[in-house]
Order: sequence, then C-alpha cells, then structure tokens
Amino acid sequence: MPAPPETEPCLSRSLRVESVDVSWFRIPTTEPESDGSLEWDHTTLVVVEIAAGGCSGLGYTYTHEAAAVFIRSTLIPILEGAALAQHPMLWHAMNRSARNVGQEGLAATAISAVDVALWDLRCRLYGVRVVDLLGHVRASVPIYGSGGFTSYDEAVLCRQLGDWVDQGITAVKMKVGRDPATDLKRVRAARAAIGDDAVLMVDANNAYTAKQAVFWAHRFHDEAGMAWLEQPVPDEAVSEMAFVRAHAPPAVEVTDGEYGFSSSWFVRRLEAGAADVLMPDITRCLGLTGFLKIAALCEAACVPISSHCAPSLHATAGCLVEGLRHCEYFIDHVRIEQAVFEGAAVADAQGHIAPDPGRAGFGLEFKRRDAECMAQAHG
Repeated sequence: MPAPPETEPCLSRSLRVESVDVSWFRIPTTEPESDGSLEWDHTTLVVVEIAAGGCSGLGYTYTHEAAAVFIRSTLIPILEGAALAQHPMLWHAMNRSARNVGQEGLAATAISAVDVALWDLRCRLYGVRVVDLLGHVRASVPIYGSGGFTSYDEAVLCRQLGDWVDQGITAVKMKVGRDPATDLKRVRAARAAIGDDAVLMVDANNAYTAKQAVFWAHRFHDEAGMAWLEQPVPDEAVSEMAFVRAHAPPAVEVTDGEYGFSSSWFVRRLEAGAADVLMPDITRCLGLTGFLKIAALCEAACVPISSHCAPSLHATAGCLVEGLRHCEYFIDHVRIEQAVFEGAAVADAQGHIAPDPGRAGFGLEFKRRDAECMAQAHG
C-alpha cells in the first residue's frame, strides 16, 4: 500500500468521525418485475454519509428501510467520535453489535453500507481512489448484462438481451423458474436473439429442486448452449447445490453467493464443493472489508468470483482481486445508480466498467434531490 504524505490529515490518530447520516429511498421499477421465486415493484436504496476532517464518505446498499433504523439505533453510537484509524476495530464492533438481532441478513446490509462509506471517506481524505490506495490488479472489469425477468414477454426479453450484445457486452443473463413449462421456449428465444457467440446465463433464484435443476441444466445446455446456472435451489440446501454441480453438464458453471452475508457462508460452499463460481455482493457481505476477505478465501480454494449487482461499487472492488470473472450489470441498479450518483458505472464499447480516474474514493457523488424525485414516484 503506498504511504501517503505525512501532511495528510488521515494519518492523524486524532481524526474522528464527526457525524453519520442515513437515509432511504423506495424507488419504483419501470414496470412490475419477477424472477423464479419473487415479485416486486420497487427497490429500496439505503444511503450512508460519514463526515470527518472536512470530507464526507458515501456508502449504500439495496435492502429494506429497516436497515436505516438499525444503523441509527445501533451502528451510529459505535461510529460517532471514533478514530478513523480504528476502521478494522469498528468493523468488528459493528458485527458484534448485531449478535442478538442476527448478523446475517438485514444487519449485514447495514454494516456493508457503513463499511463502504468508511473506506470512501478514508480515501477521500488521502485524495486518492480506493483502487490506488489498496492496489489494483486490473484497470477495468468485464460485465455481463443482467435482467431478463420472468415478467417480460418474449419480445421484451429478446430485445433487452440482444441490445446488450449489440452494445459490446458478450454475456447476458435471464431469469427462469417461475413457469418451468415455458422456460425452454424462452431460453431458445434468448439464444436466437443473442446469436451463437454470446454467453447465455440463466438464474433460477432458488425455484428448482435439485433434480429439476439437473434436468433443466441439461435441456438448456443441449438446446440453447446455456453455460451458467445460478441459484438453482434454496440457499440453505448446500448438499443439493453440490449435487446439482456434480450432475450438471461439464460445460455449465453452477453458481451461487448473492445471499452470502458472511465469510462463513462462503466457507461452507467451498468446503462442500457446491459452486463453480461464487458471487459476493459488497452491499451484503459486510462491505469492502468482507468482500476482500471472501475473495481471498475463494482464491485460496481456486474458485473464481463474480460480483453480484451494485455495479458502481463493484467497478472498484472488482479491480482489486485477481480471481474475478466479471461483474453483474443488473438493469435495475444500473438505472438507479446512473440517476442518483454522479460518476456511476457506465459500460464502455468493450463491455467493461471502471472506476472514474478523476474521482477519489469509490468515485461517486450522491444526487439527493434526484433520489428524492425518483422515490416520490412510488408514492
């Protein structure tokens, strides 16, 4: 890690958190959406801003608004007046504070947003990007287009996936599992829309049993060249995931991880051989601190990772780790982040995203008024 100049204020052990602000915004989707096991019409964005030394750090997560209550009631008392030099100690203290309410789940999303804001603040005080402070292994990260909701009719599905390929994105993902009787027809249509060269990925969002997942993995692969089967069975079914991976076509990667809220969740999958690729989410897995711990575990086990959602944060996090396959360019989060954050990730003509070279921290500036306007549309 490069040493900052001795005049930088962040070297001072006396530099302390001055204030923490948390807010949430319930932002409507453009139309009702669904996947294999859930339906929704909005996305809730929780934003954390931490001030110290004349700077403000920004973090966020996609979760329930109750996370904002947890931050106010439990995490802010830990943070206010704390020395920024004690960031690792604060991270552990926040995790301990969630013991009686359940550290995994909603509390983990709250801690994630705070941890990202702390990293962002520390780097802003240095006047450098996160990737420059921690050292990056790549300048940009490849993405795959993600959407293809089961609520789409076939025409909308094909247009969305085909448009991504036309833009230079070489892999796309669609949802399956809500109506298995129509899945194969939709998957075939998707392949026709994207051509023979693009990678076709499907996400079942826990909708299948293990034997159903194996059956459909073979059908989707044999008839449409599907190469990625994500979250085929419920999250708690670790042995069933291992069964699916063992019996799926060798050319199909079986993947999981978006609901991994801690390192131990990923350790259990690694020990069981339950996935070919694991998918940590910086907004759920205890922030950048947790993301880097998980990436190290996966690298030690020779299992690649592919980040889940929140592309404007993973444009930075993905540059830091060697074993990253790609980042998810999830349509809902792309729309929100490009609307409410200055400096949000935008795909280039080669299908990559990258942190802004001219902005410190994670490179994002919050446009509060725009977020408020988007949320007002939900009523």
